[in-house]
Amino acid sequence: MKIGFDNQKYLELQSSHIRKRINQFDNKLYLEFGGKLFDDYHASRVLPGFEPDSKLKLLKELSKEIEIIITINASDIEKNKIRGDLGITYDVDVLRLIDSFQENGLYVGSVVITQYTGQPSADLFKNHLKNLGIKSYTHYIIEGYPANVQSIISEVGFGKNEFIETIKPLVVLTAPGPGSGKMATCLSQLYHENKRGIRAGYAKFETFPIWNIPLKHPINLAYEAATADLNDINMIDPFHLDAYEKTAVSYNRDVEIFPVLNAIFENIFGESPYKSPTDMGVNMAGYCISDDEVCQEASKQEIIRRYYNALNDVARGVCLESVPYKIELLLKQLQLSVSDRPVVTPALDRAKATGKPAAAIELPNGNIITSKTSPLLGPSAALILNALKKLAGIDDDLHLISPEAIEPIQKLKTNYLGSRNPRLHIDETLIALSMSAASNPIAQLALDQIPNLQGCQAHISVMLSEVDIKLFKKLKIQVTSEPVFENTSKYRQ
Repeated sequence: MKIGFDNQKYLELQSSHIRKRINQFDNKLYLEFGGKLFDDYHASRVLPGFEPDSKLKLLKELSKEIEIIITINASDIEKNKIRGDLGITYDVDVLRLIDSFQENGLYVGSVVITQYTGQPSADLFKNHLKNLGIKSYTHYIIEGYPANVQSIISEVGFGKNEFIETIKPLVVLTAPGPGSGKMATCLSQLYHENKRGIRAGYAKFETFPIWNIPLKHPINLAYEAATADLNDINMIDPFHLDAYEKTAVSYNRDVEIFPVLNAIFENIFGESPYKSPTDMGVNMAGYCISDDEVCQEASKQEIIRRYYNALNDVARGVCLESVPYKIELLLKQLQLSVSDRPVVTPALDRAKATGKPAAAIELPNGNIITSKTSPLLGPSAALILNALKKLAGIDDDLHLISPEAIEPIQKLKTNYLGSRNPRLHIDETLIALSMSAASNPIAQLALDQIPNLQGCQAHISVMLSEVDIKLFKKLKIQVTSEPVFENTSKYRQ
């Protein structure tokens, strides 16, 4: 709950720096936006005080000059990759991003499907975009990328990609998540622009890793945890060290691609304007950390959360076991364990004492509240009710929802909707609480406390249902769970 990042300073510094970079190229600048442009919750978690939509505010100042291109990897479409913080697939998030940009007065020119090899789901998505009136382009896997520079910068390399028609001087590349091919799309465009006699430039706006803090700073390690499934590795920028005799933090993909970028710029300008991957960037976040201790602690907690999320994904069969192993190594570097997450031990202790699934939540004042499983409520739903009662100063023994009001909902679930679990989920519990609030002022007091749950930490002793995962996200509670299924059936409803 403490602030460790000066967001206003960040907006001012970042805006000024981007304008300087735009002025460096006089016709066309391709600006790659790393991370998430909307709802950058990772940044807001590891840099407390960072506003999730800060990047959007920067772009709105330049809205008349900006055109947005959204990239999405065809493989991510094919495997229905989920955006973890929102619980929606990448292709659905592309549509959400388009709507969000347009609602904010920003022009979206097109969508690019990258690394296309004929995936059927990608074909369906491209057709869907066409039906919606959205331009789309196809880029392909390039043999030898990124090592074979001569082949890449040729008709059999970038030359086989479709040229993306743009009309604005500043073209912003963004995506639903990492690995979507933003940089490759930028480089491909530089190749095609050069063939057309247009002097185009490139710059990169990526918050993480932060280049001017230590390599092993918890903020940068949290970025490694967030991208463990992509095999991203933070490293000292060797080109920057060689050119300036100063250390700067970059990561493996940027270092690998830098010779390609250099070759393209040399082809366009005769010489490259950049001496290192760090030079390409415009990130000012490191200058805006106002309390390093707060940011370090927030980043450590993020790594633990990422570890639990990876363990759960392995249990569900959607993640390789190597991912949590990598994050576990990061925990060891920082001498951390899961018990350093304050809500873990209380939840597990309550589960052990009751013999059933249990949960714990840390409230804004630091108090930790627990819950158990009952015939009426699951541990997550009970936890939310207990937290609301505590925040409202309501006696824990007082029933906000009568058992008589819950029983008809249970009957509906099991007798008519085919659910095996009669206990209420969070959404069903909150609906029942809302109904009680119509005639019970005490229930209304509890309901009024929902906004105060935002930013709270919670842990459950068993894996969460998809319904409860989505509700925790909507309530903006940062939740983790043990990688243990509540029941042992192979097919779970």
